[in-house]
Amino acid sequence: MKRALLFMLLAFVALAAKAQIQTPVTWKISIKDTGSPEKEMVFTATMEEGWHVYDMNLPAGGPVSTSFTFETVEGAELIGKPAATTKPAVVFDESFNMELRWFGNTVTFIQKFKVTNFKKFKIEGEVEYMVCNDTNCLPPDRESFTFDNKQLQPEKIAAAPVPAEDTPNVAPDATAVAKDSEVVSPAEAAEEIKEELTQPVPAPVPSGKAVDELTNDPALWKPVVDQLKAYGDTTVSATDTSWFIIFITGFIGGLIALLTPCVWPMIPMTVSFFLKRTKDRRKAIRDALMYGASIIVIYLIMGLLITAVFGASALNDLSTNAIFNILFFLLLVVFAISFFGAFELVLPASWTTKMDAKADTTTGILSIFFMSFTLVLVSFSCTGPIIGTLLVQAASMGTTVGPAIGMFGFALALSIPFSLFAIFPSWLQSMPKSGGWLNSVKVVLGFLELALALKFLSVADLAYGWRLLDREVFLTLWIVIFVLLGLYLLGKIKFSHDSDVKYVSVPRLFMAIISLAFAVYMVPGLWGAPLKAISAFAPPLYTQDFNLYDNEVHAAYDDYEAGMAYAKLVHKPVMIDFSGYGCVNCRKMEAAVWTDPKVKQIIENDYVLITLMVDDKTKLPEPITINEHGKVRKLKTVGDKWSYLQRSKFGANAQPFYVLLDNEGNPLAPSYAFNENVNKYIAFLQEGLRNYRAGK
Repeated sequence: MKRALLFMLLAFVALAAKAQIQTPVTWKISIKDTGSPEKEMVFTATMEEGWHVYDMNLPAGGPVSTSFTFETVEGAELIGKPAATTKPAVVFDESFNMELRWFGNTVTFIQKFKVTNFKKFKIEGEVEYMVCNDTNCLPPDRESFTFDNKQLQPEKIAAAPVPAEDTPNVAPDATAVAKDSEVVSPAEAAEEIKEELTQPVPAPVPSGKAVDELTNDPALWKPVVDQLKAYGDTTVSATDTSWFIIFITGFIGGLIALLTPCVWPMIPMTVSFFLKRTKDRRKAIRDALMYGASIIVIYLIMGLLITAVFGASALNDLSTNAIFNILFFLLLVVFAISFFGAFELVLPASWTTKMDAKADTTTGILSIFFMSFTLVLVSFSCTGPIIGTLLVQAASMGTTVGPAIGMFGFALALSIPFSLFAIFPSWLQSMPKSGGWLNSVKVVLGFLELALALKFLSVADLAYGWRLLDREVFLTLWIVIFVLLGLYLLGKIKFSHDSDVKYVSVPRLFMAIISLAFAVYMVPGLWGAPLKAISAFAPPLYTQDFNLYDNEVHAAYDDYEAGMAYAKLVHKPVMIDFSGYGCVNCRKMEAAVWTDPKVKQIIENDYVLITLMVDDKTKLPEPITINEHGKVRKLKTVGDKWSYLQRSKFGANAQPFYVLLDNEGNPLAPSYAFNENVNKYIAFLQEGLRNYRAGK
C-alpha cells in the first residue's frame, strides 16, 4: 500500500511538471536594411523538436493561421504581403478533416516596405500564431514588434526635404482646477480632468526597456509592494484560496455522483465481489482500498491532462472570455437536458467491453486498476455532466491546476464508500435500495445545472456590456427554475422516465419547501432587494432598470488617474477596488460588507472610491506597450490596463483586492482581500484614515 501511495505521489508530481506553461516556439524579428529606401522585415520562428506552426490563410474551420497585423505604419509604405521563404509541409489532418500547411523546425517570413519619411518612420504590430505537435495544440499566442528609425541606416537614405514635425500633443495637467482664470467647482473640475485624462495619449517611443508612459504622472504607477509589506501586508504574497474552494466543490460533486443510478448500485456489487474473490478478509479489504485509490489516480490524471492539453494560460483566460462562457452556458444546458432524460451521454460500448476483458485477463494491482477504469466508463452517463460542470467551474476560476484539484476532490468522495463498505461489510445491509429516488436525484441536478448555466452567460454579458441578462431577467429565470423544481419534488411535474409518486416522502417535502421558499425569497429582488444569499451569482444591482433599494455603494470613478486627481483636489484618501464582472467574491463583499451602514458612511464620506474592472473588454483608444518580466506586451483593453496596474504596482492579481492610498499613490495600510467580517473591514478603513490624517 505504501508503494502504491508513493507511486501515486510521483505520478502526480511528474504530471504536474508537464502541465506547466510551454513555450516551444521562439521568434526573432528584425529589419534587413539594404541601404536603399526598400527594406525587409524578417520574422523567424524556431520550433522545438516535434512542434510546428501553421501557414498563413488556412481554410475556415481549421486551426489558427499565422497572421501579421501592422497597427501603426508611419513614414513608410508596405510592399505586398508577408511571404514565407520556404514551402510548407502539406498534411491531411484527421482531427480537422482537411489538408493543412505547416512549418517545422525553422521558418522565415519576409515583409518588404519602403521608407518615405526617415524622421517619422515607425512600424508597430504583432504576429498571431498557433503551435501544435502530434498530440496537442497550445492556445493561439501573439508576438509584438516595434521598429523606429533607430533600426535604419540614415546615412544611406537619399537626402530629401523632411516635413516639419507636428507640434507634440501636450498632455493636460491633472491638477489644474481653473480655466482662463475662471474658478470652477470641484465637480466641474473633476469632470474636466476625467475627460482630459481619457483622451488618447500618443504612444511612447519603444526602446529596449519597459515603456512607463502609462499616465501623465508616472509616480502614480510606481510599485509599492515593499511599502505594503512594511505595514505587515500578507495579501500580496498569500496563496490563492480558490484551490481549497475547487477541492471542496469537487468533493461535493463526488458525493452527489454517488447518489445517481449509475454509481449507487455499483457499490454493493463491487464490494461483494472483493469480499467473495478471496477468503482472506484482510486481502479483500486491501484490494478494495486499492480499488478506491485507482479511482483517484484515474480522475487525477484526467484533470492534469485537461491542463496539459489546453494550456495553463488558456485556462486563466476563461473567466471572462465571451466565447468560452457562452460555450460553458450551452454545455451546462446540454447536461441539464441529459439529466431531464431527453438523452444519455454514453461512451462507446466497445470501450467498456475492452476494459472489462482486461480486468478478467490480468491479475493483481493491474486487474484492480482496469476494474476501476470500467466503473469510470460505465458511470459516465451520470458522472459526465457533474465532471463537466466541475471542470468548467475549475477552469473559470483561473487556477492552472484547478481541474486536477477538482478531480482529486471528486474522486476522493467517490472512492470513500467502496473502501468503507469493504472494511465494514455489515453496513451493506443498511444501504437504501435502488429505485426511482435515484432518477429523481438526476432531475434535481438538471434543474441546478440549468440555474448555474445562467451564471456563465451573465459573466459574458457583463464583461462585454451587452445588457441582455440584466439582474431582473436573471432573477426571473431563477425564480421560474426553482418554482418548477419545487413542483417536481411535490410530484406535480413528471418526466417520461420518472416512476409514479404515490405519496410525497418527508425528504422530498422538505426539499420542495426549501426550493419554493428560495424562489419566494428572490421575488423582492425584482424591485432591488440586495439578496445577499445569491449576490455571488446574480448580476450587480446597477444592471437593474427598476431599483427601489438605495443602500448600495457606487464608485465615484472607474478611471485610476482621474480619481486620483480628484482626490488630490478635495484632499481625501483613495480606496482602490480591484474588481471584475466575473468575480464571485467581489459581489459578496459589495452585498454583505459595503451595505453595512457604517462601512457605507466611511466609504462615501471619507474616501474617493475608484473601482477598476480587470476584465472590462472596452478597447483602449490606443494600445499601450509595456515590458513585463522581460517580454514586450500590448495592453489593448481597459481591463488589461487595470490588471497590469494591480500586478505591477501592488504585486497582486486576485480579486477582490482593496488598497488605501494617499494623494501621491502611496499605501496607507495593508491591503484587504476577501473577508466578509464587517468589523475587520471597518478597522481597515479607519487605519487608513488615521495614517492619512497623520501624514504617513
